[in-house]
Amino acid sequence: MAKLHFYYSAMNAGKSTTLLQSSYNYHERGMETLLFAPIIDTRFGVGKVSSRIGLEQEAISFNENFDFYDYVKKKVAENPNIKCVLIDEAQFIKQKQVLQLSKICDDLNTPVLAYGLRIDFRGEPFEGSKYLMAWADQIIELKTICHCGKKATMNMRVDEQGNKVREGEQILIGGNDCYIATCRKHFMLGQAGAFILPVKNRENWEAEEPLEA
Repeated sequence: MAKLHFYYSAMNAGKSTTLLQSSYNYHERGMETLLFAPIIDTRFGVGKVSSRIGLEQEAISFNENFDFYDYVKKKVAENPNIKCVLIDEAQFIKQKQVLQLSKICDDLNTPVLAYGLRIDFRGEPFEGSKYLMAWADQIIELKTICHCGKKATMNMRVDEQGNKVREGEQILIGGNDCYIATCRKHFMLGQAGAFILPVKNRENWEAEEPLEA
């Protein structure tokens, strides 16, 4: 039986890189995949999954009204060699779309690998991630570290001076210029860590306490 997998992490843990590696593994064995990316993420162009290390692959764009089940059902009927569905930035999908991904596994016997953030910059769960955590067959954490060396679990939004942003819309597309992955302690303290701020900002900000070993 095909399974729904949810790979989650804080920012900059290599989710897109892992997704692209998984897709490559299928292609290397003569099988095909379907990749999906949110239409609102235009940092590297629409319809692409791109990683920070320079890897990329074409993808189908989705929004909150996209029906994953109907689309995949049609494509698999046309091409039985499609053996896996991969979703980038899966935190942006809706509850009904998580159900669609579940049906792809259960009705079409096609595994789904969804990659996304668990929580937003306020520490609140995204809708898609909440239901993926509840309904996925397998939940896998991809790990990265805080500036103190501990595991990072939080996504701190920062301004141009490196100060924690506490209010705003849940969705703000950005990378290292907007978000810093931290442990819970430094998230609560609002300390981003000078050594991982974008280079253009480092000269104006210093860490509020020494980094931990």
